[in-house]
Amino acid sequence: MQSSGPAIRLMELRKAYGDRLAVDGLTLEVARGCFFGFLGPNGAGKTTTIRMMMDLVRPTSGSLELLGRPMPREALEIKRRIGLVPDESLLFDRLTGPEFLEFVGRMYGLGRALARDRAHELLALFELENEASKLIAAYSKGMRKRLSMAAALIHRPELFLLDEPFEGVDAVGARLMKDILLDQVRQGATVFLTSHVLEVVERLCQRVGIIHRGRLVMEKSMSELRNTAESLEDVFVKVVGAERVPEKLEWL
Repeated sequence: MQSSGPAIRLMELRKAYGDRLAVDGLTLEVARGCFFGFLGPNGAGKTTTIRMMMDLVRPTSGSLELLGRPMPREALEIKRRIGLVPDESLLFDRLTGPEFLEFVGRMYGLGRALARDRAHELLALFELENEASKLIAAYSKGMRKRLSMAAALIHRPELFLLDEPFEGVDAVGARLMKDILLDQVRQGATVFLTSHVLEVVERLCQRVGIIHRGRLVMEKSMSELRNTAESLEDVFVKVVGAERVPEKLEWL
């Protein structure tokens, strides 16, 4: 893996849908080997940002570099080195788990035998080997997330883009996925994670950024936040302006 320069560099990134700015002048750098949490309320621009990094959505203006290469000019080379777990499932429902993983491995340039071997090893790792003959259409949401994570790992990427990867996953599966991601970071990979579960971010991430209405409103290391008396939840609520006393209903 390369070690120079940030894994992610976003510069004045904007994405407009008509008159609405989903992402508004986002500038952010994420160092290589960092476990980075990207937080924000619903509709803040988190998923749009990841979609721009994957070249699924083109920015209205601004620029981005991933792993030292400009997107979208070098999109093909960048995508070879990225593992993605999207918020929306991109699985092929009419394939079995082993078929899908082998297909993904082949798409990333692995030989047939190596892709097949890694597919079966990943199915065992994610405790899906007993579902090997089942079509993905019959998988639960948690099983689909596990399979998505397995697909993201099969080519040993340098950068992981994870949009709500633990949503719908049971405690055992989530623990397994967290341990694997932490091990990948120890080996030098970079993880860019969105999650609504702040306790997960607080436990896993080294740095966090908070986006609100398309703008980055805070970025700090977790060690800086731990030196304050406030929890990540307290900081999040304060910076997105959501701290208010709920109205009391007479009948509730």
